Amino acid sequence: MTAHDAALLDPTSLAELLKRHSPFLRIYTLRRVADVGCALILAQSTRHVRLAPHLPGAASLEAKKRRVERCLQDEQLDAEVFLCLLISLLPPGKLMLALDRTNWEHGEADLNLLVLGVVLEGFTLPLVWTALPHGGSSNTAARERLVAKLLKHLPAKRIKVLVADREFLGGDWFSFLRKRKIKRCIRIRLDTKVDDLRVDAAYKHVQPGQVVGLLEKANVYGNVMQVVVTRTKDGELFALATDLKIWEARTAYQLRFSVECTFAALKSRGLGLEESHMTKANRLERLFGLLTLAFACCLRVGVWRNGLKPIRRKKHGRRAVSVFRYGWELLVNALRWALPDFQTYLALLSQPFPALGATGGEGVMY
Repeated sequence: MTAHDAALLDPTSLAELLKRHSPFLRIYTLRRVADVGCALILAQSTRHVRLAPHLPGAASLEAKKRRVERCLQDEQLDAEVFLCLLISLLPPGKLMLALDRTNWEHGEADLNLLVLGVVLEGFTLPLVWTALPHGGSSNTAARERLVAKLLKHLPAKRIKVLVADREFLGGDWFSFLRKRKIKRCIRIRLDTKVDDLRVDAAYKHVQPGQVVGLLEKANVYGNVMQVVVTRTKDGELFALATDLKIWEARTAYQLRFSVECTFAALKSRGLGLEESHMTKANRLERLFGLLTLAFACCLRVGVWRNGLKPIRRKKHGRRAVSVFRYGWELLVNALRWALPDFQTYLALLSQPFPALGATGGEGVMY
């Protein structure tokens, strides 16, 4: 058997793995997902012309480009399919959610995705997402729909806290999370009123490095919450509205940066989301789902390999590469040369990530 012939077997095995979670999907859909998913990892691009050469088979490049197009147009690949696959990878125990947007432009089109995911190993694994029909911030209704979609598969009792930046504010939004029994840790603007006093006025005395909390909870956007305020070394005042204790809130919010690491891995520093010419909302969401599956594969393999052979640390103490990049390198090598290691990596995709804290994850932006 040639290396090329062996390579053809890998996507089929991946298709069989996908079928365990989505048995209702057509076999052609499963195979296209496996083929395009592997191509996304190999090509580090979302351009059809760059993905096509990495699809298996002797068909013409034009035929392969049409195969990519059919995958992205396949209505069977909806949000529920991706969510079921991703939920199966979650570790046991309580989970931290991170909410954020990623946006870019293609010509005159503003492409804008609202993403909610779980913090894992220094990254945020996206679970649910929606393409916003406009540039700029999301509204409360869009956020509520996203959370409601997730709660159908992930009960609130498994959610430790939801962290978000100061873009995601509002009384209705805060109340919605409270009613769904989801703890909040959200950065608030300095003009926000806490018990009728602006944050910047009430806490102007806070010094760099000092952390201040309230003896009693206060009214923030009509909700009774703890307020945690500090000042950075650069002199910027920083405030959180939260249901957590003071030090828990500070630690939790620091992990919000994990979602930025994920967007970097999915975009120009990783799998090339921004290269896509796709502007239709349903196809963009489907592409993001396929990219998330590819990202999850790389992250899962990287975490496993890091447990066996830890990534080298640089002088400043941080990893030389992220666990995502570590896994990506191994997968590319196995797919490119049809190595038997691919079957080992494939088996990992049927196992959840290890329990949080077991591997000491951290994010690296390269």
